[in-house]
Amino acid sequence: MVQDERAYGTLTQHTYGNWRPQSGWREPLFIQSACGSSFRDAAGKEYLDFSSQLMCSNLGHGNQVIVEAIREQAGKLSYVAPGFACDAKARAVESLLEALPPGLDRLFFSTSGTEANEAALKIIRQFMKDQGKYKIISRYRSYHGSTAGSIALTGDPRRWFAEPVNTVPGVIFAPDAYCYRCPFHLSLPGCGIQCAEYVDYMIKEEGNVAAIFVEPVVGTNGVIVPPEGYFQRLREIADENGVLLVADEVMSGWYRTGKRFAIEHWGVTPDILTTAKGCTGAYTPVGVTATTGKIHDYFQERFFSHGHTYAMHPLALSAIPAALGEYERIMATGQPQLASEHLREGLLALQDRHLSIGDVRGLGHFWAVELVKNRHTREPFNTKADKAALKPLAVSALAGEMLKRGVYVAAWYNHFIVAPPLIVTEEEIDRGLEVMDDVLRLADEKTTG
Repeated sequence: MVQDERAYGTLTQHTYGNWRPQSGWREPLFIQSACGSSFRDAAGKEYLDFSSQLMCSNLGHGNQVIVEAIREQAGKLSYVAPGFACDAKARAVESLLEALPPGLDRLFFSTSGTEANEAALKIIRQFMKDQGKYKIISRYRSYHGSTAGSIALTGDPRRWFAEPVNTVPGVIFAPDAYCYRCPFHLSLPGCGIQCAEYVDYMIKEEGNVAAIFVEPVVGTNGVIVPPEGYFQRLREIADENGVLLVADEVMSGWYRTGKRFAIEHWGVTPDILTTAKGCTGAYTPVGVTATTGKIHDYFQERFFSHGHTYAMHPLALSAIPAALGEYERIMATGQPQLASEHLREGLLALQDRHLSIGDVRGLGHFWAVELVKNRHTREPFNTKADKAALKPLAVSALAGEMLKRGVYVAAWYNHFIVAPPLIVTEEEIDRGLEVMDDVLRLADEKTTG
C-alpha cells in the first residue's frame, strides 16, 4: 500500500481532475485491476461496473482477444505517421465498412469522441462553405465533447464554464425530444412531434443552416429516447432544406441500445456519423468520423484542412477488428438481449417501489433513472443551474452511497445512467438493482408527494 499511497500523492497533486473543482480531486478511488463486469480497488474490494465506466467499456474488462490483438500490434509496429499505410489501418477500415450503415464509407480516425465531433464540425463547415451555410443546430440536452468546437455544440452546463467560445460562432440550440419534460407542454400522440417540426421552423427562420447535429439517444444528459417518427421527420427536414444530418453515436453506438447504432432503430441513415468509446471497447482511444462518398468527393481537388499526429494510430486501431468480432460473437449468443430485458424489468420494478423515481427510460443496456421530489409536479431534486453553481446534488450523494456498497453508477445532475457492459449477467444486474433499491429509500424520505 505504500507504493499506492505515493502514487495517490503524485497523481492528485500534479494533475487536473476532469470536470470538477480541484479540491474534489484529492482522494479518488484507487483501482488496481478489472475483469468482466467488475473492477477492484487497492484493498481488493470488488465493485460492479454498472455504467461501463464512462459508458464506454461495452465489452467489459480483460477481454483477452482484444488484449492479444493490441499486444501483437505493439510488437510489430507501434506507430507510423498518418501519411503511411499499414496492415492495422487497413484491417480497421475493412472491419468498420462491414459494420457502418451503408453509404457511410469514408472515414477519418482520431483518438476520442470529442475529436470525432470536432472533425465532423470542420468537415461540415468546409463542405457547406460554397453554399454560404455555416450554422449548426444542436440540442440543449446534449454533450458532444470538450474542445472549443465540440463544447460549443454542447448543451449541458459544461459549455457554460467554457464560454465564451468565440472561435466557433453559429451554433444554435433546439428543443429536445424529451417527452417526460416536453418543452412544448404537449404529449403523444397528439403533439405532432413538435420538437422535430420546430427544427424546420428554426432552419427557415435562421437561414444559412449547414447541419443538424444530434445524439440519436441522448447520452450523459438523460438517455432520452425520441418518439417514433422523430428521426424520420428530421431526415425529411434535412433533405427538404438542403442541410446535413449528423448522428453522434459516440455513446449510443456499438450495441449499447441493442442495435449496432442507435439510429438504426428508426431506419434512418445520417450524412455523417461519429463514434468512439465502444468501437474498441475502450481498450484503446479511437474516434471515427464517417461520411458519405459525396462529402468525401468534395475534397478531391480541395484542401482537406484537418489532421492529427495520432490520426490512424496503428496501435489504437488494432483493437477495432478484435472488438467488432467480439461484439458479433457475444450478440449471437442472445445473452445480451436477455440481460437487457431483465434490466428493463428490474428498473421499472424499482420505479413502482420508489416515489423518488419520476421516470425510467432507455433501450438495451442504456437507461436513465430520473429522480423527482414530487411525482405529480415532476419537481426535480436538482437542476442544471444547481450543477453549474456547484451545489451538492442528491443524485451524486446517492451514487456515492452505492459506491460504498460496491456498485459504481454514473450520475449527472438529476439522474443515474445505468449502462452495464454487454457481458453483464442477470445475477450481476440483480446485485446492482438491489443496492440501488436500498439507497433510493434515502431519496424517498425527501419526497413531498
